[in-house]
Amino acid sequence: MPTDRLIRVNSLNGTIQPFIMLTAPVVSGALLSFSRLEAIFFIDVVTAALAVVLLLVLQVPPHQKAAAAQNTGYLDDLKAGLAYIGGNRAIKTLFVFFAFVFFLATPVIFLTPLLVTRSFGEEVWRLTANEVTFFAGSILGGVIMTAWGGFKNHFRTIGLSCILWAVLFVGLGLSRHFGLYLAIMFLSGIPMPMFNVPTTTLLQEMVDPDMQGRVFGVMQLIMNTILPVGMLLFGPIADVITVEILLVLSSALMAVPGLWIFFNRQPGVARAGLASAD
Repeated sequence: MPTDRLIRVNSLNGTIQPFIMLTAPVVSGALLSFSRLEAIFFIDVVTAALAVVLLLVLQVPPHQKAAAAQNTGYLDDLKAGLAYIGGNRAIKTLFVFFAFVFFLATPVIFLTPLLVTRSFGEEVWRLTANEVTFFAGSILGGVIMTAWGGFKNHFRTIGLSCILWAVLFVGLGLSRHFGLYLAIMFLSGIPMPMFNVPTTTLLQEMVDPDMQGRVFGVMQLIMNTILPVGMLLFGPIADVITVEILLVLSSALMAVPGLWIFFNRQPGVARAGLASAD
């Protein structure tokens, strides 16, 4: 698939996902207000039945590899993915970048609800607004990415999203009024598709089709490992200093990998960007 179409498809997907995350709790709350829980559970039965019908009606030919016999296990696939990443300079650079970003983003991901309850109040609507505004911003970000498509060099789009996050997350830590906090949280959702869409597109373009599942699996493993490690460090620190100070410090440091990937001129990385630096 051509690059511009990959960007558009991934951008649309990046718009749909936060839309679902935003609307699902709202619809669930509305259903609970006038229907019993047992009746709501029956929706799962209906959707499962629809899935079975679609499975019988739609005829999708299996991928050649999926149709072949599989002789490797999970650990073998993990080793193969790590070896593939280690042998590709651009992908290795991207994954090192991911590790730093995920680690530094840990306070924002896990500690902002604590910030809200400690600094603005424990009302449920405040915590709900904290989540809803971010996903609303992500929807707008998906629309922007669908229309814009990002820089031709995808590394620059990823770096820009990280730099924007650094500025906006620092703003969250400095906010002293809840309305301002929510406005910045909304803006913080916009770079999310600017980070996810070019990342997915880059890996789809750079990685051999037979290795894409393994490489995406390694990326998920990095995120699932780094975030708990980050909480082991930042969680206790949040009991010593305020979450606001922790947010400002970690977010400011996030600009470092963002600027590094944005201005990176390593030959292997430049070729992976699939274009000159815009």
